[in-house]
Amino acid sequence: MNDAIDNAPVQKLETGIPGLDLITQGGLPEVRTTLVTGTAGSAKTIFAAQFLAEGVKRGENGVFVTFEESPRDIRRNMRGLDWDIREWEEDGRWAFVDASPQPDELVVSGPYDLGALMARIENAVTRTKAKRVSLDSLGAIFTQFSDAAVVRRELFRIASALKRLGVTSVMTAERRDEYGEISRFGVEEFVADNVVVLRNILEDEKRRRTIETLKFRGTPHQKGEYPFTVVPQEGIVVIPLSAMELKQGSSNIRIESGNAELDKMCGGGFFRDSIILVTGATGCGKTLMCTEFIQGGAKKDERCLLFAFEESRDQLFRNATGWGVDFEQMERDGLLRVECTYPESMGLEDHLIQIKKTIDEFKPHRIAVDSLSALERVSTLKGYREFVIGLTSFIKYKEIGGLFTATTPSLMGGSSVTEAHISTITDSIILLRYVEMLGEMRRGMTVLKMRGSMHDKDIREFTIDGTGMHIGKPFRNVSGILSGFPQQVALDELARLGGLFNPED
Repeated sequence: MNDAIDNAPVQKLETGIPGLDLITQGGLPEVRTTLVTGTAGSAKTIFAAQFLAEGVKRGENGVFVTFEESPRDIRRNMRGLDWDIREWEEDGRWAFVDASPQPDELVVSGPYDLGALMARIENAVTRTKAKRVSLDSLGAIFTQFSDAAVVRRELFRIASALKRLGVTSVMTAERRDEYGEISRFGVEEFVADNVVVLRNILEDEKRRRTIETLKFRGTPHQKGEYPFTVVPQEGIVVIPLSAMELKQGSSNIRIESGNAELDKMCGGGFFRDSIILVTGATGCGKTLMCTEFIQGGAKKDERCLLFAFEESRDQLFRNATGWGVDFEQMERDGLLRVECTYPESMGLEDHLIQIKKTIDEFKPHRIAVDSLSALERVSTLKGYREFVIGLTSFIKYKEIGGLFTATTPSLMGGSSVTEAHISTITDSIILLRYVEMLGEMRRGMTVLKMRGSMHDKDIREFTIDGTGMHIGKPFRNVSGILSGFPQQVALDELARLGGLFNPED
């Protein structure tokens, strides 16, 4: 009998925290203790409370042991996350064990005994038939001990008692530095079965929260840091970018770009589940391509969703009218939804979560994002890349056609489109360029890449007027357009170069 128990794999308890169960490959190990450590503001208390709240929603009662904040403060703070802890207490699904210091409490020196505290915890677990226990925070109680060896002994005593009760527990602890010692006393991580690290990192004057599963005894988990954020009325949401799997489907169905000539250049249009990147200098026509992309979908009775991060709704509608496109009518017909937000209004993780929610709510067939460059300025390069990966993978999973715009840093667009590593994530790339000819600025475009399809390799001239974009003939006597240094080539030189590649020679 004991051999069967010893050989049984470690079972995991689904936490219910969005994204966490994916990076932990199933949740927290059952009937074990997990140490959650982090600096101030890393969301340790929210993690501990959400672990219990998600359990209550699943029919698994919980006990919250608080060593710092009073139960009253925790109830009030968590109301912003739409958790009615008072109601759960009245229903017998949540219980507090209040070990927080009292203002008028007399402090008596001498040995500190945890026996009475463990008796209160056991009583609360038995009374509520709890499956989950959270202790917040160990630092407050371990300041009563002067010796690290005593801290380790008492921590082991708590962990052993919780195991005997048959509960899955979370214990929070403070740390001083984001990448320094794991815990304040340096012993907590060695006693706990599992260790989860929360970070609140300041990079380039921007805050970014991450979570890392540092240790899971006897069971696998995803390695590395993953971004997370705290969402009002929801709590912690982990964004498991590198834990995502490339299992989305792929369609051979084509959709119209909104421009007949561009469809010909792309071999018949875009694939339905492809991500298209349109890149070029300011004023090249990127927003116009978004407008025509949306118009092409609306003509097919497809719902279209536009996320704008540089222009207001009124400005977008005015511009569309100037090109002969009626966004207002599309809205009335239920075929268009426009979301305009300043990038600085929230972090990229929050933007990604909001975009996903809007997609799930509106269920569009097409999505346009104008522009990714605006979002790049509010994040580090790593955070920006993770945002793009999360967005593109979600859109492809939903089999939605997506068109993104990005602005090149120089007017002539000579900088590499791969600098931010976006191009490797997208399926198609369309370059828009200014071309200077005889003192006149003209525009050119080319389809640089299109996965799974033949496409036009020419650099075509295009013009913009009150009816939209008109793609014309290829440039034949200009070189250096893509490098940002266009130069005219003499006709006799062009003929000579053509002769070098004459197949009849």
